[in-house]
Amino acid sequence: MSIFSNLGNQKLVLGLIHLIPLPGTPLYKEGDLEIALDKAIKDAQALYRGGADGCLVQTVDRIYPSGDDADYARVSSMAIITHEVRKATSPDFLVGAQIMWNCITPSLGVAKATGAQFTRCTALTGTTVSPFGLIDANPHKVGMYRRQIGAQDIAMIAEIHGYHFKGLGGDDIPLPMRARMAINAGADAVEIMDADEETNNRMVHDIKKVFPDIPVILGGKTDLENVTRRMKEANGALVGSVFEKGQWGRNVNEEIVKEYVALVRSIE
Repeated sequence: MSIFSNLGNQKLVLGLIHLIPLPGTPLYKEGDLEIALDKAIKDAQALYRGGADGCLVQTVDRIYPSGDDADYARVSSMAIITHEVRKATSPDFLVGAQIMWNCITPSLGVAKATGAQFTRCTALTGTTVSPFGLIDANPHKVGMYRRQIGAQDIAMIAEIHGYHFKGLGGDDIPLPMRARMAINAGADAVEIMDADEETNNRMVHDIKKVFPDIPVILGGKTDLENVTRRMKEANGALVGSVFEKGQWGRNVNEEIVKEYVALVRSIE
């Protein structure tokens, strides 16, 4: 049973914990793992105290592989950090792990080993461009590995239109069809993001019209001014720079988290 199974009317606030380059990546420097671990624990505790429902620990290595596999040291480091984040918060605080850009099976492995409850998939289905080459989905590999390690209860949030996934063919594939493809591949929720608020809200509505029971998570562009409007029909949001005082990659600010969460809880 995934984290979305009994969501009901609850709207999830999931803060992003942005790391720094990990071992096994080109820009890693000696000592960075300790710095990343310290930052992750502090950010997670700020999110927890601020009332957020959980966090997504996300690699920020700046140079990424385009495929699904990840370096062993990178995966091991991610597991250490995710495990410590789990220990530093509470059993009811949701923790996710994402090794970028599209290392879904290693992320599932980290989640399984550490007790994390979810991961985020850049491309569970389809193909999209990235600065690091074409990102090709491999849903068969993901599905087989997920079953192999018994990770069906680890939720997968599939990005279908957002920061990282644009899709080849653009609007040739209707958004509800992209959602259907992701659901068929095992997604427990879909993620969308459009900078234009009206377009963003229409996307959520269009998906909900066809799939009223599938959770729709916003993948960015919410803030203290617009969150009550953008989250009206959505089931949750992944929140990054807003919680970092607008300075992407900085430490999470607990007071901003509290203010944001209060606004979300006020949505009727």
